[in-house]
Amino acid sequence: MSERSMKRAADSFTTQVQVLTQANLNGYSRLFGGQLMSWMDIVAAVTARRHSGHNVTTASVTDLSFHAPAYANQTLVLTGEIVYVGTTSMDVRVCVYVEALSGTRELINEARFVMVALDEEEHPVEVPGLLIETEEQQNLWEEAAARRSRTD
Repeated sequence: MSERSMKRAADSFTTQVQVLTQANLNGYSRLFGGQLMSWMDIVAAVTARRHSGHNVTTASVTDLSFHAPAYANQTLVLTGEIVYVGTTSMDVRVCVYVEALSGTRELINEARFVMVALDEEEHPVEVPGLLIETEEQQNLWEEAAARRSRTD
């Protein structure tokens, strides 16, 4: 049996940028939450695909928090990073920011996605381990491990 490969979180870090249009707004002229959740799921999937090298499926979404609204013509920046890996699954933290014209960012939403890597026959497949390089990454790993232990 071969030793499990390791990857860095930076290798799969994903950024998506959206400018809000009228089509993305709800009846209160704010970003429609369902649209945002769809974009977040895509960012989580791309991040997990980059880490695993496989197609993935969403197993769960936890800790979804709406901190502030977003409005028409604002720029949203969505980021995804791997924070924990199991044998076939990966925890992806997705953060959403409103970016001002000055470049400053305000966190408006975040969630944790558990993504499962799939082989060609859509069976779970082993994923690379995660190389922890910083104290923040260690803290995120420990938070994810604790969250998983509460749901197992």
